[in-house]
Amino acid sequence: MNLRMIFYSLGKTSLALAALLVLPMITSAVTQDGCVWAFVFTISIAVAIGVALMLIFKPRHTAMFSREGFVLVSLVWIYFSLVGALPFVISGAIPNYIDAFFETVSGVTTTGASILTGDQIEAFPKGLLFWRSFTHWVGGMGIIVFVMVFATGSQDRSMHILRAEMPGPTVDKLVPRVRDTAKMLYLIYIGMTALLVVLLLCGGMPFFDSLLHAFGTAGTGGFGIKADSIASYSPYCQWVITIFMLLFGVNFNVYCLMALKRFKTAVKSQEVMLYLGIVIVSIGTVTANLFGTLGYTQNFGDALRHASFQTVSFMTTTGYTTIPGYTNINFWPELSKWILLLLMFVGGCAGSTAGGLKVSRIAILGSGVKREIRRLLHPRNANVVKFEGKVVTNETLYNVFSYFVVYVFILICIFVILCFDPNPKLDFVSKITATAACFNNIGPAYGEVVGGYFVYSQFSKVVLSIAMLLGRLEIFPLLLFVNPSTWKKQ
Repeated sequence: MNLRMIFYSLGKTSLALAALLVLPMITSAVTQDGCVWAFVFTISIAVAIGVALMLIFKPRHTAMFSREGFVLVSLVWIYFSLVGALPFVISGAIPNYIDAFFETVSGVTTTGASILTGDQIEAFPKGLLFWRSFTHWVGGMGIIVFVMVFATGSQDRSMHILRAEMPGPTVDKLVPRVRDTAKMLYLIYIGMTALLVVLLLCGGMPFFDSLLHAFGTAGTGGFGIKADSIASYSPYCQWVITIFMLLFGVNFNVYCLMALKRFKTAVKSQEVMLYLGIVIVSIGTVTANLFGTLGYTQNFGDALRHASFQTVSFMTTTGYTTIPGYTNINFWPELSKWILLLLMFVGGCAGSTAGGLKVSRIAILGSGVKREIRRLLHPRNANVVKFEGKVVTNETLYNVFSYFVVYVFILICIFVILCFDPNPKLDFVSKITATAACFNNIGPAYGEVVGGYFVYSQFSKVVLSIAMLLGRLEIFPLLLFVNPSTWKKQ
């Protein structure tokens, strides 16, 4: 275990965190919201820790293998959340540190679950609103990937960090150097975010609102800056955000292939076709179920718009909503509610900014089950599983099934722990949907939680924070991080 390289890289990340905090500090200064010193103090802490770590742990060699990659990614995400919570606490906007930690973890893991009420959000200082949404954007593509691309002197060591941090079963190196792959991903990410800001501005949305909603859409996070999320904005803006949520749920490898002019390979993506198919079928079903059942969906066009927005928002685990507060998701038809709940678990494509199990895993799981059924019926036939035009190896099948088993086990454990929450108003629906929403990094839940996660105890908030980190890092990096054998010398 190259501990020196791990903590040296953590120091570099701490300096990157300090640099990121400059933007909300400037926003705070321009808007004169009184939170400048909270950012100054946090930046000073991040710089001091970063410099100290880089001086003390200057590495003798820079080798980074699989163990180091998983440990570093886990350590960075925990550290980022711990320090990133300080501006909320120091400013007094969220005086309780656990609440601030929950809000920061929710931001950086692109979950969008909040302990704030609608009135608190609208009265929140602008600089803190910026930081809250900006964590979505940074966490969407990955903190270490960001440092790999932008930090001075960052070296192209291995694929281990990229694979540990990017969501989905696989991460491919599309160009010879890993850093160039990361740079291409981020250039596409920045370009799509900038285009979204421009389109929202064309719809009459103010610049500050456009920027923050672009951060939330790009990271598929969903922190809103209004009590009703997106409901008060124009239908044009709602359709634009719907389309971009859908685009950010696509595997970014597809966009890279298009940038490299490998269009035939890009358009043949089996995962993207399945992803779009699930979205289209779900929108059609929810629209038919929703039309005429609520006061604001008497018009078919409105029903289609609301159904499309909520379906894509849940599928991509973004969590924005166009539903007015007086007719929240609890009042929707049961069929629509449970379709959206199932979409929470499916999630977006591998290699996207979305959460959930991922479409590719669902496809491989389904194909694996079909193969076993065929093997039972025709034991002498050669039964193989193919995905994206390639034969899926037994090792890959084993990995996907193992992940699914661990995923279900942790989901059950989190739910059982939440059952001990002392709040008597939290029923089964509130607890199971909150578990699914945090573990799949979507945010919105049903029942008592529809108004916010402030209804949970401090202990439950810590548990849900861990659930969000487990979901975003896809379980194994954090499990390896807490495993004592990971830290032993070999």
